[in-house]
Amino acid sequence: MSFDPANFEPEHFLWRYEDGVAAITLNRPERKNPLTFESYEELRATFYKLDHDYRVKAVVLCGAGGNFCSGGDVHEIIGPLTRMDCDGLLRFTRMTGDLVRAMRACPQPIIAAIEGVCAGAGAILAMASDIRIAAPNAKTAFLFTRVGLSGADMGACAILPRLIGHGRAAELLFTGRAMTSDEGLAWGFFNRLVEDPTEDAHSLARELARGPTIAHAVTKKQLDAEWNVTIDQALEMEARAQARCMETKDFHRAFEAFSNKQTPVFQGD
Repeated sequence: MSFDPANFEPEHFLWRYEDGVAAITLNRPERKNPLTFESYEELRATFYKLDHDYRVKAVVLCGAGGNFCSGGDVHEIIGPLTRMDCDGLLRFTRMTGDLVRAMRACPQPIIAAIEGVCAGAGAILAMASDIRIAAPNAKTAFLFTRVGLSGADMGACAILPRLIGHGRAAELLFTGRAMTSDEGLAWGFFNRLVEDPTEDAHSLARELARGPTIAHAVTKKQLDAEWNVTIDQALEMEARAQARCMETKDFHRAFEAFSNKQTPVFQGD
């Protein structure tokens, strides 16, 4: 069956869709919203579905009960991993990495609203989002070394240095210590600190949903694609991408609106 955002009913998180904005809420507040094997898989599948459904214009990712996500559930993930063979472990780590791949592949901007605990895989979900809005009490920890694992988890060694710089990323990934909200803001991990990050994220998502859908998708794609190319290659990639956007009806609508001193109404085509 095709994906219908208006009638989607996931099993392992809350979903709300309204006016082009999808809200994903991790909903195990009694445990600070940890992930399970099943929620990993359902999140991955959902973001891949969004890659093919342009009715969703923007996504808000948050947690219930005053915390974002405490990472993999100790009893439902960490314990079973200690009993897996090498093939099973590799299947798991590839699946978790594929969640990040799905988040980066979906064309919609993802806005993470972060408060309280944001740790382990939860910190990765925040990192893999496009925009991060946090509360002053947010504590973000890539705490893999605390459980005897490397900081090289779900793309952290590739993405985190690009967000906050190599030295800062290295410190967090080696020590597993929590990054304070003030550090996260100063280092560029957070876009801003607000008292109600979920409401702020929804406000921004609604604003983006009113924007040019194709152009936003191209921007997101190019932000990733241009990480590993030369400036000359990036200029050519952007020339082709922008020429494509100039062919859209939204671009022509914007010209007509501005010419008539009106606000453009984008329709995503």
